[in-house]
Amino acid sequence: MRVRKFAAIDIGSNAVRLLTHNVIEEKGKKTQFRKSALIRVPVRLGEDSFTVGEISERNIERIINTMKAFKLLMDVAGVEKYRACATSAMREANNGNEVIQRIKEEAGIQIDLIDGKQEAAIIASTDLKELINDHQSYLYIDVGGGSTEFTLFTGGNIKISKSFKLGTVRLLKGLVKEETWEKLEDWIRQNTKGLQKISIIGSGGNINKLHKMSGRKEGEPLSYIWLNAQYNFLTSLSYEDRVSELGLNPDRADVIIPAAQIFLSSAKWSGTKKIYVPKIGLSDGIIKTLYSDNMS
Repeated sequence: MRVRKFAAIDIGSNAVRLLTHNVIEEKGKKTQFRKSALIRVPVRLGEDSFTVGEISERNIERIINTMKAFKLLMDVAGVEKYRACATSAMREANNGNEVIQRIKEEAGIQIDLIDGKQEAAIIASTDLKELINDHQSYLYIDVGGGSTEFTLFTGGNIKISKSFKLGTVRLLKGLVKEETWEKLEDWIRQNTKGLQKISIIGSGGNINKLHKMSGRKEGEPLSYIWLNAQYNFLTSLSYEDRVSELGLNPDRADVIIPAAQIFLSSAKWSGTKKIYVPKIGLSDGIIKTLYSDNMS
């Protein structure tokens, strides 16, 4: 048996994450991927990028310090290979490339700037296919702070993928036009028309938290009815009450509402009644592709 360590850094619009996996290789057996640790730091780059068009010096310092810490943690853990990917907030910032260069020089971390299509492709390389029944259709939705990636599976294969500039931080800041919602509705209705037994597979920190709050067991889906009721309950509370009474983290208590809105709207337009939450996302996909590339 051989145990190897791989890591993924996901630089999103709402938070930055370091995920490490133990990759277990054993002759004659399927390679196993087991999560070792997940560290999340709430550096909300999207608040800068989507409002003023560039990342502030304060957040540049925070992201550099975060990357320095991640580098030390990966060294201590004995990580063999890593990949760091930045999405919409860094991509849309006027000084995004300068920030990436500073991170490389000061923290020693090389960052890949990926677009929505690349993000969707990486996510699709996760264990999604193991969760998918060939006789059903699934709309996979990964809600981020700056954008949301949609992938439609039919017959066990990807039919179509698309990224929309519809993220939780963008919605909080009132930066999403009605036209974007309309385009999403048209896309979902058009591509799910005529499909039977369609379910949603949701990913992202917010839907993971909602699933945990529901008390459901792992693998048990959320119902549209429950999510709608929970959305109404959350919106009836003040931000302060969501933090103090529900125990939500301050950087989760605001974005969880627009995230629920995205899932509810998508479920309504696709005629979906169930939302599965397998707790996989971009970071998991990065590790899978990293390992696959390393083996080829």
